[in-house]
Amino acid sequence: MSADRIALKGLRVRGRHGVLAAERELGQEFVIDATLFLDTSPAATGDDLTKTVHYGELAQALAEVVAGEPVALIETLAQRLADVCLAGELVDRVEVSVHKPAAPIPLPFDDVVVTIERSRT
Repeated sequence: MSADRIALKGLRVRGRHGVLAAERELGQEFVIDATLFLDTSPAATGDDLTKTVHYGELAQALAEVVAGEPVALIETLAQRLADVCLAGELVDRVEVSVHKPAAPIPLPFDDVVVTIERSRT
């Protein structure tokens, strides 16, 4: 497993995820952080984008998941995002956080975050 990382932090995407009907109807902003663990030395040695993760394409793929089919739980959303990250064969491991700063909680709070870590098996 490589200790090299590529991190995409603070990706903001509107989605319709949640248990409540209003969340599915109105939608809300989700914030995504993804850290991919991979060996970046082949890319660095040859200055070759094809030997690493194109973070622009990754951001677009993650945004499509968040904006796509709604799920009840952000745990499920996090798993779907991790699956996208691990689809790239260069990635050994991923850590994904899904932030739901507008979660329907009737008390003052800063954020709700689910963080998962998945490895290629």
